[in-house]
Amino acid sequence: MLHSAESSADIIDGIATLPKLGVGLSFQGTLRDYVRTHAHTFDFVEIIPDAFWNDLGAGKNPRYHVSEDAHHFLAELSAAKPVIAHSIGLSIGSAEEFDTEHVTQIAEWQQRYHFPWHSDHLSFNKLDDESGHTMDVGFTMPVPYDEEALAMLIERVNYVQQTVPAPFVLENNVYYFSIPDQDMSEATFLNRLSAATGCGLLLDLHNVYTNARNHKFDPWEFLGDIDLTRVVEVHIGGGMIVDDFYMDAHSGPGPDEVWTLLEEILPSAPNVAGIVFEVFGTHYPSMGPESLKGELDRARAIWERHR
Repeated sequence: MLHSAESSADIIDGIATLPKLGVGLSFQGTLRDYVRTHAHTFDFVEIIPDAFWNDLGAGKNPRYHVSEDAHHFLAELSAAKPVIAHSIGLSIGSAEEFDTEHVTQIAEWQQRYHFPWHSDHLSFNKLDDESGHTMDVGFTMPVPYDEEALAMLIERVNYVQQTVPAPFVLENNVYYFSIPDQDMSEATFLNRLSAATGCGLLLDLHNVYTNARNHKFDPWEFLGDIDLTRVVEVHIGGGMIVDDFYMDAHSGPGPDEVWTLLEEILPSAPNVAGIVFEVFGTHYPSMGPESLKGELDRARAIWERHR
């Protein structure tokens, strides 16, 4: 049986008192009809705010352009269900620079749409090329689990929490290569970062499953080491095999092994406020509404057993 690791810091009130929202759906553009016609199958919606704006680049004024249609839809959505922000554009692990303009934009959206909490990935996707221009590699790259990266991230997480008036949650990353000779394990790094800053954790169980499958380790060891009291949100999803790698493709129903992980950890994670099922918009048409409803129903059954 799993246990919750002892945290070196008390759980901040912002995490411990978050509303228990239940089962959420990660929104993609192709899901608009589903959201409107199957609202009874989910309790809240997780949006990727970056997908709703056109980013003209750092230093531009205004930098972010949002269509009236997008604002109208989000206003309609947030009036009907709680909305959570799960950003992909902060690139909090980029060594060259920290995008404070992105943080300010999230703060403005939090004021507009009242996110109970917001999240991003513990990774980086932006780096400077030889000419000094910033490029987006289009993928969430892993940060090194060392003391230097930890110190940098503690400072940045504190900045985010001071700027955005809602609890900040970071997601464990999926990775397809390992960085050698690291100072600590992924679980230790996440625990220390959360304890030092008070931020929450978004435990993506499909990421854990993907990493364990590709790098041949036991996912239960990772879950036994992570401080489950810091987990605010859990992600579930599906994947596919590409060239002998199992990919976190958000491409359909979650594997049975991932659902088993959820069933096991939830009783030991008292501050989980929501379970979110993820499917990429490009894969939803082949998945279809009945299959998606089945995944949300499965999540709800587990939520209700343990909440």
